[in-house]
Amino acid sequence: MCNLPIKVVCRANAEYMSPSGKVPFIHVGNQVVSELGPIVQFVKAKGHSLSDGLDEVQKAEMKAYMELVNNMLLTAELYLQWCDETTVGEITHARYGSPYPWPLNHILAYQKQWEVKRKMKAIGWGNKTLDQVLEDVDQCCQALSQRLGTQPYFFNKQPTELDALVFGHLYTILTTQLTNDELSEKVKNYSNLLAFCRRIEQHYFEDRGKGSSSIRSS
Repeated sequence: MCNLPIKVVCRANAEYMSPSGKVPFIHVGNQVVSELGPIVQFVKAKGHSLSDGLDEVQKAEMKAYMELVNNMLLTAELYLQWCDETTVGEITHARYGSPYPWPLNHILAYQKQWEVKRKMKAIGWGNKTLDQVLEDVDQCCQALSQRLGTQPYFFNKQPTELDALVFGHLYTILTTQLTNDELSEKVKNYSNLLAFCRRIEQHYFEDRGKGSSSIRSS
């Protein structure tokens, strides 16, 4: 979105290459910067920012919505992948451990599951049911849909960091295979969010997305 030269490299051990143990991360010269917030600040320090056109009130609103997305959508994605036993058994363990030989594939998958479940307990999600998580996702999508309205982006005609964050999570939800479609259906209930994802995919990723998953309405 900042029109910066980048090269995307897929690595099975990306999570372990990241300084924080989380993705995304970027490697620029001899520096490695991980997670969206620090990456945004790093790029801003180099003179590139998507939110320079916003006033202070708009910037505060943008940050509030970004917190909502991280607190709801990111947490729900982790819950579905690691705390829903059906998904864990049929998809997540095999997918997460696939780059590694036996028995490391099982060890790392169980270790990751334990870490996520510990986090869920710490933030009060440990005893939530799947229906409660899906309801949280629906409420988050409703708030995002109302804020977006009929605009092409959340703050009218130009994308900001919020647009990048929302797209990343909604696109993941819409294209990641799970044991059922309940999570993606929550997003598909909001036609403007679906159109928003298609718009960004076509405008920024149409050339890079050949051969990968794309957004479908059904």
